[in-house]
Amino acid sequence: MSPRRHDVDHSRGVLEVEWPFFGELARALALKVARDYDPQVVIGIATAGVIPGATIAAILDREFHSLLVSRRYRADTPRDLPEVFGEMPNAVRDHRVLVVDGTCDTGATLRLAAAAARAAGATEVRTAVAFRTGDWEPDYHSLFTESSIVLPWDREVLVDGELVLNPLYRELL
Repeated sequence: MSPRRHDVDHSRGVLEVEWPFFGELARALALKVARDYDPQVVIGIATAGVIPGATIAAILDREFHSLLVSRRYRADTPRDLPEVFGEMPNAVRDHRVLVVDGTCDTGATLRLAAAAARAAGATEVRTAVAFRTGDWEPDYHSLFTESSIVLPWDREVLVDGELVLNPLYRELL
């Protein structure tokens, strides 16, 4: 879970994920999925789930799509309630689907995306994350930790042509 400005918990610690570690976790997660499930389509939840989803889809040699589910983009929505932006790809209809996110705490984002896949006609939907950080359990995860996660693709953002520490992590790092 990417920290939101109002929920930084310094007592939980911070896990800064580097690319090689992420690669091994994605590989392990793909193997867990492959031993138990044969998805036909992988959906990565944008933004944090796109890279793990695309990696898992590539390892499994499956079709990949993304879906934007976020708490960030609407001022009139409470920030703790995720919302689907856009439509579930038609490719999920009549197929087994794996919905992937980077992290999961309450499961609200994954549950919302899975429900959208079912509503779009998926025959079966399962969920996967690299990091499970809370009580809600997705179908598959690589690592459980209570730490706040800093993903390698999310650590820095471009501001005025320069890479700087993502403001979301200013209080953590």
